[in-house]
Amino acid sequence: MTWSFSIGRLFGSELRVHATFFLLLLWVGLVAFLDGGWPAAVENLIFVAALFACVVAHEFGHALTARRYGIRTPDITLLPIGGLARLESMPEKPGQEILVALAGPAVNIVIWAALVLILGAQTWSASLENVADPETSFLARLAAVNLFLAVFNLLPAFPMDGGRVFRAALSLITDRVRATQIAAAGGQVLAFALGLLGLVGGNPVLLLIAFFVFIAAGAESNDVAMREVARRMRARDAMITTFDSLGPDDTVGAAGQALIRTTQGEFPVLDAQGRLLGLLTRNDIFRESAEGHASRRVAEVMATDIPSVGLATGLESVFDAMYRQNAPAVAVVREGGYLIGYITRENLGELMVLQGRRGR
Repeated sequence: MTWSFSIGRLFGSELRVHATFFLLLLWVGLVAFLDGGWPAAVENLIFVAALFACVVAHEFGHALTARRYGIRTPDITLLPIGGLARLESMPEKPGQEILVALAGPAVNIVIWAALVLILGAQTWSASLENVADPETSFLARLAAVNLFLAVFNLLPAFPMDGGRVFRAALSLITDRVRATQIAAAGGQVLAFALGLLGLVGGNPVLLLIAFFVFIAAGAESNDVAMREVARRMRARDAMITTFDSLGPDDTVGAAGQALIRTTQGEFPVLDAQGRLLGLLTRNDIFRESAEGHASRRVAEVMATDIPSVGLATGLESVFDAMYRQNAPAVAVVREGGYLIGYITRENLGELMVLQGRRGR
């Protein structure tokens, strides 16, 4: 995910933190400092850290359950509104999807039960209004928030876990695309309601949550619709075949001239026989040029872990390869690694728009 960085690996998944997460820490710390000084600010920041440890546990509930069905989770990202486990794919069988979705809230219920039954936390002494109040018991606040997370995530709307359960249940009586659209519409209605509450109550956190929920619900709906169209197509239907390429000994300066001369955002780097060596993106060129490295060889800068597929590969597999490796493009090659064309996110999106309109 853009604007996120890695903080380590756990159970085979990379843990990442989104830059906006620090805005939440800043806001929580500042509000607590203004109310109670440094002691209150430090305690609230520790509370947020404990809360997001519970969020990470929630996401690993999804990830480890998905692993039972052969689905990997490349990374988990912490966001201001919670966490996001990036599964390589969702189970196609409704029953499996329901179990994966419910695993996250189940972890929060277990944490809540442990805090209440083992450590004696009194959940009823902490409401959502005073959950940031340092005078309220730390364990009571943590138990209350875990209970809230479980209930909130079970709402039948995307991108909450309850939305996935709702989508899986609807998939039993209608097609997956229509089921996703209904659950996503529910998510956007919920986002509107949260945004309205945030505006009326002057709560910036609710506004931030509403924004993320609205965007995520729409993105989920679009992704499923695109995959449905992609199932009927092959890599040859989407690839770019007219392009300028670079050689490994070309300079970044020469690549910059090619960037100006063409409309490309990516440049395949080929050897003398036309085999793919890597890919140089617009951002690579901008970064190296800004740092005064125009004379560097392209081979020193290019990305080399570019997934490649054959002409007849299903377009859904292209989606998966691009998503799994977070690659800027997927190369289409013939036997021996000779490049025929390549597929980018942008031209995939254009193809999906055209196919979607044609379908309507």
